[in-house]
Amino acid sequence: MDSSACPRSTDYIPLSASKQRDPSAVSPTVIHIGPPVLPPKDHILWSLCNTMYLNLCCLGFTALVYSVKSRDQKIAGNLDGARHYAAKAKCYNILATMWNILIPLVLIALIITGVIHLSKMLQESYNLFSYKNTDSSWNDIGK
Repeated sequence: MDSSACPRSTDYIPLSASKQRDPSAVSPTVIHIGPPVLPPKDHILWSLCNTMYLNLCCLGFTALVYSVKSRDQKIAGNLDGARHYAAKAKCYNILATMWNILIPLVLIALIITGVIHLSKMLQESYNLFSYKNTDSSWNDIGK
């Protein structure tokens, strides 16, 4: 490659730390950009769903209160407070969701086992009361 076609400027002087710069010269501006800070999640929809399910102990409502507090702190610019309230809202949402899933499953299991037990008892009582005597001596008594 022929580099003679590109003119070079002779007044180009690279910056070095050893040379003194002119105080009237403009200094370069350096901006340090860190990783992006994402706002914390407030879990408001999850809290609303748990509140509408009306679970026992009002765990969904408690989660909704902390979600609203988290959203208020986020809007106010206090991200640490928002993270704190969001973590509490998440914990209460997890508890409420587990409660909402576990209790109906336990009730369904109890109903199924109760129905099975009741059907066995009815079958045994039916067999007990429907016993037929096949002995011929008992059949001849009425004759």
